[in-house]
Amino acid sequence: MDKKIRIIFLCTGNSCRSQMAEAFANALKGDAIEARSAGVEVHGLNPLAVKVMAEAGIDISKARSKHVSEFDDESFDYAVTLCDSAKAACPVMPPPIRMRHAGFDDPPALAKNARSEEEALAHYRRVRDEIRAFVERLPGVLEEKT
Repeated sequence: MDKKIRIIFLCTGNSCRSQMAEAFANALKGDAIEARSAGVEVHGLNPLAVKVMAEAGIDISKARSKHVSEFDDESFDYAVTLCDSAKAACPVMPPPIRMRHAGFDDPPALAKNARSEEEALAHYRRVRDEIRAFVERLPGVLEEKT
């Protein structure tokens, strides 16, 4: 069996997007990919992210928000930033880690002015589905120009 591709997904607070990407990668591509997630800050796990991932059949309720420095002693093939602020604030990753960027909207920011939880969840679901579609294209999408 070939060695799994190791990916760390990064976003600002490791509360939502990167947690979704890690969970989808391990659930859908676990035979070829070993995924982790972290943030350039630690914001805690977003409860609406937990809710929409459960709707997709994946339980992330036991996950925790982690700072990227927790992975200093681990090796990765790719570091994938999922938001522009993480891309700008991400520490320089040592070679041979290849940096990639796949920007996704921030569900908490989109849902900030939602009039109901259902309206807020619609934003989380859209971003969740976009992240899932991205993960389904792994690892090939990582070789595309980003």
